Amino acid sequence: MANTALMVASSDEHFREMVRDSIVNLPDAKIVAEYTEVAANLYIRVLQDLERHPHAGLIVDISGDPEGCIKAVEKVKQAAPDLFIIVSNFHADGETVIQCMRAGANEFLLQPIKRTEFRDAMGRLERAPRHGTAGESKLGKIYTFIGTKGGVGTTTLATNFAAVLAQRKVATVALDLDWIGNDIAMQLGAAPQYTLLEVADNLERLDQALFEGFVTRDPLGFFLVGPPDALEQHGHFSEHMLREFATFLVEKYEAIVVDGGRAVNNELVLAAAQVSASVFLVIDQEFPSVRNAQRYIAYLMRMGFNQEQIKVVVNRYTKKVNSHQASLEQIQQTLNQSVFYGVPSSPAVLASINKGRPFVANREEAGELDRIFRLFVDKAAGRKKGPEAVAKSA
Repeated sequence: MANTALMVASSDEHFREMVRDSIVNLPDAKIVAEYTEVAANLYIRVLQDLERHPHAGLIVDISGDPEGCIKAVEKVKQAAPDLFIIVSNFHADGETVIQCMRAGANEFLLQPIKRTEFRDAMGRLERAPRHGTAGESKLGKIYTFIGTKGGVGTTTLATNFAAVLAQRKVATVALDLDWIGNDIAMQLGAAPQYTLLEVADNLERLDQALFEGFVTRDPLGFFLVGPPDALEQHGHFSEHMLREFATFLVEKYEAIVVDGGRAVNNELVLAAAQVSASVFLVIDQEFPSVRNAQRYIAYLMRMGFNQEQIKVVVNRYTKKVNSHQASLEQIQQTLNQSVFYGVPSSPAVLASINKGRPFVANREEAGELDRIFRLFVDKAAGRKKGPEAVAKSA
């Protein structure tokens, strides 16, 4: 069995453990992704992982909610017609099996899974016709920025990232999920009349015209939506709403840039991160920030992320460190992970925040920072082969 890759979708840890145990005995077979929820937007995450592992198969545990899970399988199959899908349940009554096959399943495995049956199914996955790579999906990409402590510049990076994409005529939405800070609007000099609460109220009838009719549009061309100013209204936008909203956004826009603040374990931020093409962990070279990054990465890995999805970005990067700062080598050694990019400090950042405009809107004033930041966007959004991991500080 040569390099067989499998994605596992189940809300039951015992099922995922059962699949892990079963795959151990198969040489060259590995699990490349685990999804802890079989939701309607499962296809978004599957398509993202298929870009990295185009020949992977998918096993879906439908026992938690057979009807909902079968619908999720159907959406996955519509999005990726060539994907080999194995469905599993505790019952194999004829009607359920037929529904699964109609939804696009290739195999049905009864639980508890027998190792011989699992091995045979994996063999059929390996022998299934392969139609080349899955290719780039038509869905938009979500980029989530999370800071390891306050003041590391998470909002500044997210805001300017969205601004550069908009300048390149990429259909972009900036989504502020930092209910405490709510700073993107401030950095754009905007005073949004409508917020995520209006999105929640209109979610069932939301279309592009309605959405663009009430959210704020920045002069550079991207849309902004975030929380209300009143802190006590946080609870009215649920994780389920966020998942539905994210599904709407990736089907209508090319890029969604999320400011997650520093609340990595907030249910909304985690839900956004789970459907993100990349999660940018923003740090500076101060030791508390690096220590928190260690904790954040460990948490995200426990939540099913892999190191490929988590990209460490050092903001205000400098090669000349003092006794209170960690060098690039120390950061990478501590985090056991290479740094994805370094963005240097510049007086242009504070000046732009005070003006309420992104620094990339005034390229001449931003100077070298503008050039280096655009190279970061190139590398992050896959526009072209990126430069070295860390740009030289100006």
